[in-house]
Amino acid sequence: MIDAMVTHHVRTVVIISIVVNVLIIVLSGIPGYVGDLPTWVTRLPLLNAIMNSFTFFFLLFALLAILKRNIVLHRRFIFAAFSSTSVFLVSYVIFHFMAESTSYGGGGFSAMFYYFILITHIVLAAVIVPLALMSFFTGFKDLRSKHKKWVRFAMPLWLYVSATGVLVYVMISPYYTF
Repeated sequence: MIDAMVTHHVRTVVIISIVVNVLIIVLSGIPGYVGDLPTWVTRLPLLNAIMNSFTFFFLLFALLAILKRNIVLHRRFIFAAFSSTSVFLVSYVIFHFMAESTSYGGGGFSAMFYYFILITHIVLAAVIVPLALMSFFTGFKDLRSKHKKWVRFAMPLWLYVSATGVLVYVMISPYYTF
């Protein structure tokens, strides 16, 4: 019974992960909006950074709640983290559909640091999709031993991705041309 539930969730996670990651890859190759961007679109990177910040703190509070064995509070913070991540994802997709990519304008050590953070952020953002979803589904179904195995990898990576998302925004925002 448990294995059938996990198998069903694995299929769902694989499909969602592929769709999300392929969508992001396809959007990165599409040229941006021609002409001046609507003002609301130019505000989306800030919204993305705010949503990443919320996700980071929701995850941190979820971790603290579960360490105190407060499962109800832990679940609420995890739902909040998934909610803020979902808003981020929609905003991110809209922005990257509408706007041209922005190049980092710094040099030297700051450029090396920026690209290290950016590359690790991008790679781990792709990796975190299935890990976070499997963590969520196994937790939601109260499959605790399986949940703990997934979370052991998902939590630190998701914290890193959400924190570095904010850092990428802070470093690239001076170079936006809109």
